[in-house]
Amino acid sequence: MQQVLYEQGNMRASNIQDNMSKAFDCVGCRTSLYGRRFIRVKEQPHCVPCYDELCAKTCAGCGQLIGHNSTELFFEDKHYHDCCLSCFHCRRSLADQAFSSQEGALLCKDCHCREFAAQCHACNMPILPGSRRLELDGVTWHDDCFICQSCEKPIGSQGYFPHKGQYFCVACHENKMSPRCGHCKQALPEGGVIYQGVFWHRKCLLCASCRAPLADQSFTSHQDKPCCLICYNRLYANKCEACGEPITGQEEVKYITFGERQWHRACFTCSLCTASLVGVGFYSSNDRILCRDCNRTQ
Repeated sequence: MQQVLYEQGNMRASNIQDNMSKAFDCVGCRTSLYGRRFIRVKEQPHCVPCYDELCAKTCAGCGQLIGHNSTELFFEDKHYHDCCLSCFHCRRSLADQAFSSQEGALLCKDCHCREFAAQCHACNMPILPGSRRLELDGVTWHDDCFICQSCEKPIGSQGYFPHKGQYFCVACHENKMSPRCGHCKQALPEGGVIYQGVFWHRKCLLCASCRAPLADQSFTSHQDKPCCLICYNRLYANKCEACGEPITGQEEVKYITFGERQWHRACFTCSLCTASLVGVGFYSSNDRILCRDCNRTQ
């Protein structure tokens, strides 16, 4: 919307005397303009009647000419009297306020909001044209109404997490929704490992004995505490009766148990002839185990 003004003026007496020798005529009717009111349009002078006849625009509102003594407004190549530029619905003058155009109809701010503006999901107020807004899942918010459900601070263009129909900023989601590390009890927003149904930071899952990190290697547990295989074998694993090496039971290593003693499968042999006793009958004599033949000779 722009207001158009045309230069108007009267020739001063001093200028008349100075310019008596020069022609100063209306470009329309060629009448001398000395001592008369005139209007200059594109540097050409017009008397008032010629201006109204030749240059005045037709008002798009009322269809009448916009005379020299009227304030002229125009919008989208259309000209209006200032009183004719009005809202299509409520007829309020739009001369001194913001307005919009919908399919050629001019609307004041209030009518536009009532007819076309989306309503904010949070405050139920219309979202005015040009306002910052956010659309998510078919719902619209004012930018400052889209807030974290925990700290109630505007989320704006920052990251957020949805949870059961509510939205949380990254910090509050980490503090309230993320699982806690089983060791340091701090939030674990992503990554990590699970041990015994509990989340752990990778850096927090350590061997209870040597404090070596366990996240990238095989490990076991002792009394519900994580333990690397080296420490478990050295400190807690049963030892083979024959070779004295630990029996871990890891990686499908088979072993034999008899009473309270254990042997590696390959180490379960006759104490005298060293024949394998796996899958065959044997005899126990004191601390020795014997095959049938060696038992007869005793």
